[in-house]
Amino acid sequence: MSRTAAKDGKNAAPPLPPPLPSPVFDSHCHLDAMAQRAGLEPTAQFVAEAMQKARTVNVTKVITVGDTIASSRWCVQAAREHPDVFAAIAVHPTEISGMSERDYAELEELAADENVVAIGETGLDYYWDRTTPAEQQEHFRRHIDLAKRTGKPLMIHDREAHEDVLAILEAEGAPNQVVFHAFSGDEVMARTCVERGFVLSFPGVVTFTNAPALRAAAAVTSLDHILVETDAPFLSPQPFRGRPNAPYLVPYTLTSLAGTVGVSVEELAQAIVRTGQRVFGANLTEI
Repeated sequence: MSRTAAKDGKNAAPPLPPPLPSPVFDSHCHLDAMAQRAGLEPTAQFVAEAMQKARTVNVTKVITVGDTIASSRWCVQAAREHPDVFAAIAVHPTEISGMSERDYAELEELAADENVVAIGETGLDYYWDRTTPAEQQEHFRRHIDLAKRTGKPLMIHDREAHEDVLAILEAEGAPNQVVFHAFSGDEVMARTCVERGFVLSFPGVVTFTNAPALRAAAAVTSLDHILVETDAPFLSPQPFRGRPNAPYLVPYTLTSLAGTVGVSVEELAQAIVRTGQRVFGANLTEI
């Protein structure tokens, strides 16, 4: 895709929102995929420009998340090069077919890097049929083991698989810190997760008019179990649904989420920073 095409129609970048009154971080994005959607190479310059744009609205740090061995490798390198970028590494449940012991050895090496703050995104995805549930469950267990052995938080992808995700976490024993990325459960699921000490990260979907169940879930989630994310370049908040997402759009989601949970934007931002310090480490949210 050309630079010109990337600016047209559904690929046009949404406008900057007003800056947040308190700094916050994006707990889950894919900086490399953002570049690819824009028809660009995921260079150091691209990352620097994305972070500069985010900082203008008080989104000061991000976690860029791997979903293959190659993208995990890229995320670690990006985090090494940019002090406000941190990495999560894993192989997505729809990408695990053909994973080898050599791949797991590389994941283990990457996980040891000080810039890696989570193992993810991993989990179960029963929406797509690229891999079988049995395959996904086996590899999810291996990622859980990696998180526990390395002491890193587990970042979960859970799509149409709530019951099995919770069952496997129970059977294997969950790591000390678990984050449900792009949480998609209902109020009952949210209560269950919070009771088990899991953290729920809410994406732009929480702003969608057809997502009342997700807002109900957010409303019963205690502030110390909430994070906010973009999942950029996916899941852009309203009114930009379908257009490319980016960390600088966090304020739209956070503002909507604050209204849902009944606190000020500043109070929610500060709570998210505290939760980030607890889950990922103070280095992530030293603003």
